[in-house]
Amino acid sequence: MRTERDMIALILQTAADDGRILGAYLEGSRANPNAPKDIFQDYDVVYIVRETASFMRERSWIDRFGERLYMQYPEDGERYPNDRENCYGWLMQFSDGVRLDLHVVTQSYAEKTLAKGEPYRVLLDKCGCLPEADCATDAAYRVKRPDEEAFLEACNEFWWCLNNVAKGLWRNEPLYAMDMLNGVVRPELVRLLSWRAGVETNFSVNVGKAGKYLEAWLPPETWDRLLSTYPRAAADEIWRSVSAMCELFDETAGFLADRLGFRYDRDEAKNSRRFCEHVRELPKDAKGVY
Repeated sequence: MRTERDMIALILQTAADDGRILGAYLEGSRANPNAPKDIFQDYDVVYIVRETASFMRERSWIDRFGERLYMQYPEDGERYPNDRENCYGWLMQFSDGVRLDLHVVTQSYAEKTLAKGEPYRVLLDKCGCLPEADCATDAAYRVKRPDEEAFLEACNEFWWCLNNVAKGLWRNEPLYAMDMLNGVVRPELVRLLSWRAGVETNFSVNVGKAGKYLEAWLPPETWDRLLSTYPRAAADEIWRSVSAMCELFDETAGFLADRLGFRYDRDEAKNSRRFCEHVRELPKDAKGVY
């Protein structure tokens, strides 16, 4: 597997040799000094270019980066918004284990991206087109202190959407129930736990995408309780997960309300849980919900 020194040298040489490339910078975890380092870290590289069309047209230019196992052209599909005249990318997994997410962008596009404040590291600047990065920090990724409106909205989303999980289970629709549980309800639990980590650290931590670093900032018991809420697609396990999530969410919401001075609608929580328990016991041949 190529080392970081090898890859940066290749990235720099490619930029130096190509007159269409004005500058290069590194973003993502390798530009974030607080991100954990491991063998799966990819290289998020951006080349600032005069135009993107020639790079899209002559796709063989990327062959110099190594033998590819497979790749993706994200801007070619409909899954993601794209502006190919200003930004185009190649996501490449190489046979030696290295992954390179490479984009070519215009200077105006780069300026808008860098203005967001996310960490980056200048690799090459041929014509003064890149502002020198401040001392790189992950401040842009840190948990932000919520206001009461955001807190109440998260609570309402969690308690309201549980009814979709409940009816999906009553209908014997485990795929729908799991989708509601993990795609809609769970993110609100992770959001509250992230705010808890923020409260405990004066909002100075980055918990990562989907809360992947939360273990470092939660009490071990709370982390274990969170992990225990991930079920198999079996009705009894999903119901146990719902119950565990409700307990953890309610406790966390109460903690945040006390520490941040927010209101917390405990009646909403109580009524939502009572409704779910009612649906759980509802006979399959019931003629009405009540």
